[in-house]
Amino acid sequence: MTVIVRDSGFAADDWTGEFDGVTALDLASDSDPNTLEFSEATTMIRVDFPSFADGRGFTLARLLRLRGYKGRLRARGHVIADQYAMARRSGFDEVEIDADLAARQPEDQWIARASWQDHDYQARLRG
Repeated sequence: MTVIVRDSGFAADDWTGEFDGVTALDLASDSDPNTLEFSEATTMIRVDFPSFADGRGFTLARLLRLRGYKGRLRARGHVIADQYAMARRSGFDEVEIDADLAARQPEDQWIARASWQDHDYQARLRG
């Protein structure tokens, strides 16, 4: 079972489409950023995080947003609660984790980082 993490907390997965390579894409963390392609028909992109120490997915998310992707962007895999604010700042809308991680890092730990816009480096500089 998977758990979806959003700014409001844990939620059930409401995505009903299929990852068909057109309307929904699955990207590996080692996808070449120079070859990322999507179309106006693409409504969901899911980026894999094989390890919490592998930050390449954050770069992919940022590049997708800079290239104009406006659809749903999901991080999937080994993202930990401490990385949630970074995931949101880089462009992800939500994070997909497994039930075991959700049990080890309960919802309150994720919600504590949900005010990601208030606690970034630039906000601290503005004081």
